[in-house]
Amino acid sequence: MACQGCGDKAVLDFEFTMAFQPIVDLRADRVWGYEALVRGLNGEGAGEILKKVTPENRYRFDQECRVKAVELAAELFPDDGSRLSINFMPNAVYEPAACIRTTLIAAARTGFNPGRIMFEFTENEPFLDTEHVRKIVDEYRRQGFITAIDDFGAGFSGLNALARFTPDLLKIDMDLIRDIHLNKTKHAIVTGLEKMCRMLDVSLLAEGIETQEELTCLQDIGITLMQGYYFGRPQTGALPALQTSDLPNTKPLQAAVRSS
Repeated sequence: MACQGCGDKAVLDFEFTMAFQPIVDLRADRVWGYEALVRGLNGEGAGEILKKVTPENRYRFDQECRVKAVELAAELFPDDGSRLSINFMPNAVYEPAACIRTTLIAAARTGFNPGRIMFEFTENEPFLDTEHVRKIVDEYRRQGFITAIDDFGAGFSGLNALARFTPDLLKIDMDLIRDIHLNKTKHAIVTGLEKMCRMLDVSLLAEGIETQEELTCLQDIGITLMQGYYFGRPQTGALPALQTSDLPNTKPLQAAVRSS
């Protein structure tokens, strides 16, 4: 099945690469996966790259991000089943089954198991067609990918997005995590999310953890998937070493990580 975007032969007039940040599973005492984050070749942050994305080159950029992430993951990731998390732009996907072909081809060419891939879409991008986004999520799940809503709690649709799309995983926005141990309102909201996701069989991941106090509070709530500077900062073109000393109530994480 063809689509409008798949015939786009536009070439990007800028280059980029990927940084990787670990996601840890404290219950299993291991690295769960790594999120691929776009970066400039000279260390520019994601914002500097994303401001070059236009409606005209959005499809090409989205496709090349996927390919770059898969290529680097195939080169860097240990053979331990850890996941590769890729951010994608729902408004850049025309026909879900057709637009995923580039990703599948890259995975086959590099030998990276596509079943290890998680696709994240953020609430911060207003959806032009929510029914179309639901079709994307359904198709990706049918293909065996994990699906996730990123920055949950910070975007346009909130609980409506969870009701419409029912992804495999929710990533709690870091603003809800910051100083959660000192804020009764944040604590109550995240506690409610944990209970709700448990009832829906949706995994919950807290991102943006920076302190041991935040980590301990989240563990007490029942959250075990975590990401943030406390565990490791994004590293461009390599897998960062984990910062895992003094983790409360856990053994040191088994960091099966190859540095390059």
